[in-house]
Amino acid sequence: MGVVKFLSKTKNTPLKLVVWVAIAFFAVSLLLTLHRYYNFYASYDQGIFNQVFWNGTHGRMFESSLSSALSTNVVHDRQLPEVFYYRLGQHFTPALILWLPIYALFPSPVTLTVLQVTLVTAAGLVLYALARHYLAPQLSAAIAISFYCANAVIGPTLGNFHDICQIPLYVFSLLLAMEKRRWRIFAIFAVLILAVREDAGITLFGVGFYMICSRRYPRTGLVVCALSFGYIVALTNLIMPLFSADISERFMMERFGQYAEGDRASTLQILWGMISNPLRLLGELFTPFDRTLKYLLAQWLPLAFIPAISPASWAIAGFPLLKLFLGKGESVLAINIRYAMTVVPGLFYGAILWWRARERGSRGEGERGRFPSSLFPLPSSLFPLPSSFFPLPSSFFLLPSSFKFQRFWAFCLCLSLFFTFTSNPNQTFSFILPDAIHPWVYVPITRQWQHASQIRSLLDRIPPDASVAATNYIIPHLSSRREILRLPRLELRNDAREVVKMEYVIADMWQLQQYQTAFKRERGQLRAIAPLIDLLSNSGEYGIIAFQDGVILMKKGIPSESEAVTSWKSFRQEIEPILK
Repeated sequence: MGVVKFLSKTKNTPLKLVVWVAIAFFAVSLLLTLHRYYNFYASYDQGIFNQVFWNGTHGRMFESSLSSALSTNVVHDRQLPEVFYYRLGQHFTPALILWLPIYALFPSPVTLTVLQVTLVTAAGLVLYALARHYLAPQLSAAIAISFYCANAVIGPTLGNFHDICQIPLYVFSLLLAMEKRRWRIFAIFAVLILAVREDAGITLFGVGFYMICSRRYPRTGLVVCALSFGYIVALTNLIMPLFSADISERFMMERFGQYAEGDRASTLQILWGMISNPLRLLGELFTPFDRTLKYLLAQWLPLAFIPAISPASWAIAGFPLLKLFLGKGESVLAINIRYAMTVVPGLFYGAILWWRARERGSRGEGERGRFPSSLFPLPSSLFPLPSSFFPLPSSFFLLPSSFKFQRFWAFCLCLSLFFTFTSNPNQTFSFILPDAIHPWVYVPITRQWQHASQIRSLLDRIPPDASVAATNYIIPHLSSRREILRLPRLELRNDAREVVKMEYVIADMWQLQQYQTAFKRERGQLRAIAPLIDLLSNSGEYGIIAFQDGVILMKKGIPSESEAVTSWKSFRQEIEPILK
C-alpha cells in the first residue's frame, strides 16, 4: 500500500520518501554486492573491468589480458592472449575514463562495485526531478520508487560491474536537460551516452525519434538521430576495426549472424541482411513468443504496465528493445542481465508523459501551457495495445489518485520485488535460495564464509605482481595485475612479445564440484581442469604447494609438497566418477 501513502502526504514528504528509499536501495544493494564479491560469487566480467581500470592507472589505457582471451584471434584463430590487447576492439567504452581518478584513489574491484550502485541510485533521484517537471510530488515519488523496485534495475545492479550502469543516469539527465531546454547540457550528456559503448547510440536514437514524432523539437531530433546513427556506423566500421576484428568476426556474428552470409559481417551488412529478408526479421522479432512476452511484462510490471500503453515509451525504448528482440542468445532476453538497463529510461520517461497527458485530459485542459495535449500525434492504430492487452475499464487508469489503481500499482511493485528475489539475480541470494532445485544445489551461508576464508588464505601466498591463472570466481580478486588468465589457459604473450606461462595456478575445485550436478559449464570446467592439474604436477613443471577445502595452489618450477599432493589425490578420487 506504499503508493496510497505517497498520495496522502504533504508537499515535502514525497521527496524525503524518495531520498530514504534511495538510501535504502544504496545500502541494501551495496551490502548484497559486497557480500557477493567477498564470498567469491563475482565472476569474469568483474575481473575484466578491474584489470582495465588497473592498467589505466598504470598508463596502459583499455588493455586487458582477460579481454584478449575472449578475442576472435584467441577464440577462432587459436592465437595466444596478449597483455597489450586493446579492449576497444570489443567494446568502445571511453566514458570509463571519467571514473579513473576515483579508481586511482581506491584501486580495488570493490571500488567498481560501489561506483555501480552509486550511479544507479543517483539515476533514480534524477528521475524524480524529471518527473517533477510535469507531475505532482506524490506521483513523481511513486515513479521514482518504482525505478528502485524494477527487476531490470535491481538485477543488473547486483551483478558484476558493467558499463551500461551509466546509461540510466545519463539518459535521465539528458531528458531533464531537454525539458529545461538547456541544450548545452543536453549536448554534453548526448556525448556521454555515445561514449558509454558502441551500441549506446541506439538508446540516443530513440530519444531523437521521439523528439521528431512528438513534433516538440523535430530539428534537434533529426540531428540526434543522424549523430547517433552516423556514430554507430563510423565507430563499428572504421574505428573499432583498427584495434581488432572482434566487432565483425565475433560480436556481430554471435548476436546477429543469422542475418549474414559467411563468417564475418559489419553493422551495415547486418542491417542490409535485416532489410533484405523481412520474413526472417519478423520471425526473429516475435520468437520465442513466450520469452519475449515474459520479458516485456517484467519490464512493464513496476510501472503497473503503463509503458505498454504509452506511445512515448515505445518510441524511445522501442529501439533498444528491437536490438534485443532481433538478436540471438540466452542473455538478450534475460531481465537480470545488464542489457535490460538500456530499455529502462525510455519506459519510465514514457510513463511520466502518459500520466501528465492523462491528468490534463481529466481536467479538460486544452493545448495551452508548456505541455502539449497530444504528446505523440501518431495514428492510434500503430499502438493497439491499450484496448486489446488490458481488459480493464478506461476509468481504471483515469487518475493516479484512483484507490483501485493505487492498490494495483502497490501490488505490482510487491510482485516485481518478489520476482526479483526469487530469480536470484547473479547468484546474489545464493546464501538464502538454492541455485538449483532439480537436482538440489544449495550452499549454506556459513559454509560459504568458511570456504571463502580458505580461498583468501591461499590468495595471500600469491605475490601482487606475479602472473597467475585462476578459475572463474577467483579471477576478480586477482585481476589487479598485468598477467592473468582464466584456467585452463596458461600461456600468453607478455610486454616483451614473448610467450610465457603463468607463475601461479589457483583453482577452486570444490566450487566446481558443488555446482557441476546442475550446471554444464561447471561440469565442463571440472573435466578440463582436473586432468590439467594432473599433467602439470606429474610432469614436474608445476608443484602443488597447497590444497585446502578443495582449492589447489600450484607454483611453476618448484617441487610439490607431499601433504598437499596427498590431499589432492584424495579429492581427485572423490571426483573421479564425475570426470568419467
